[in-house]
Amino acid sequence: DPVAAVHKVLSHLKGAFALAMIFKGYDDLMVAARQGSPLAIGYGEGEMFVGSDAIALAPFTDNVAYLEDGDWAVITREGVSIHGRDGSVVDRAVVKSHAGGLMVDKGNFRHFMAKEIHEQPEVVGHTLAHYLDLANYRVALPDLPFDFANVSRLSLSACGTAYYACVVAKYWFERWAKLPADVDIASEFRYREIAMEPGGAALFVSQSGETADTLASLRYCRGQNQHVLSVVNVRESSIARESDGVLPTLGGPEIGVASTKAFTCQLTVLACLAIAAGKARGTIGPELETELVKALVEVPRHMAEILRDESDYEDLAHSLSKARDVLYLGRGTSYPIALEGALKLKEISYIHAEGYAAGELKHGPIALIDESVPVIVIAPQDDLFDKTVSNMQEVAAREGKIILVSDADPGGAGCAVQTTLPVPTVHRFVSPLVYAVPVQLIAYYTAVFMGTDVDQPRNLAKSVTVE
Repeated sequence: DPVAAVHKVLSHLKGAFALAMIFKGYDDLMVAARQGSPLAIGYGEGEMFVGSDAIALAPFTDNVAYLEDGDWAVITREGVSIHGRDGSVVDRAVVKSHAGGLMVDKGNFRHFMAKEIHEQPEVVGHTLAHYLDLANYRVALPDLPFDFANVSRLSLSACGTAYYACVVAKYWFERWAKLPADVDIASEFRYREIAMEPGGAALFVSQSGETADTLASLRYCRGQNQHVLSVVNVRESSIARESDGVLPTLGGPEIGVASTKAFTCQLTVLACLAIAAGKARGTIGPELETELVKALVEVPRHMAEILRDESDYEDLAHSLSKARDVLYLGRGTSYPIALEGALKLKEISYIHAEGYAAGELKHGPIALIDESVPVIVIAPQDDLFDKTVSNMQEVAAREGKIILVSDADPGGAGCAVQTTLPVPTVHRFVSPLVYAVPVQLIAYYTAVFMGTDVDQPRNLAKSVTVE
């Protein structure tokens, strides 16, 4: 009996897995099982499907049930019987997926990544429309599982690019809402074994909603009696289902492994959340709320302006492709954008790149700088600009090649700048959203010039569902 055999074998399996098993001589039988990794059952008419998530199943059906950890399912063409770890029959709700109507193709673009970079003005606009009252310039979030006025400290956790979104959000929450925030890489969060005040708030960010380390961190916080809020791009994902509240990013499917539009949509949601936190805590009054919301509303236009002419980025790629090492520098919210830029470059071009807080330059990284090292400086003309200029002068004194990403006049830097990538002048609150686009374009055009697989870089996966 194949079903009995599978049930017996599953108890001996260790680690994370998502399995779909077929058997010789049994044309109308499939057995699926999951532990750690996501698995979904799709319901058709006279046919059934198994896939990793709703997006994978979208071409076939939009009726989906999600298996929980330890579940296994006996599937025939006519239906499915889902069992728990102990073999008893369990009920898993069939939901209508939002992924069915989404287009997943390159359109007129050479790569999915290019398409997704160019979709950002539109999807950021959609996300803003979901969380803002655009007529009155007010935030309009859904009900949250906690009141920010009663939160003494916010814990944020994520992996990869989503972690950098959390680092930006830390600046926002602390500066504008005066709310202390802790940010942890999810893969390390549990090992701190932090004692958390019961009733506190924990925020988790994940594009797929299936990131194993982020999900494990969520469950740790759940065990510490925290209110759990998540920012995800897949509403039916494991992280969303296990959260008390969900703030979806309306980015649509992101196919390129290197995150682009998911990152800026995450930042968009977190910016709206930070304003809401400030309102609840009395640190953001009506006038400031209007100012910040108006700045957010302008972001899609500024992104589109950058994307109108990409020739400077194509030209830069020729020289950047010859580098063995690249440094990114930034201060304030530009620091996590520098980290994100370095991650993008190494992900898809395979050039070694590191991001540093500009103030840390003299604490070690300056030893790396010589005439062969490009230094990409993220420097909006804000109250930190003069300090960043000082760092640029230190780089120039050591013959480093400065690439300035800024709205400032490079002539005011007082040193030689090899290349300037102009950016529109924006409110300091939204600069991370706008400056994310240039660092994406730098990485994209460098990788294209070098001939790497932009959409599927070596050794990487879109969703990391193992620890």
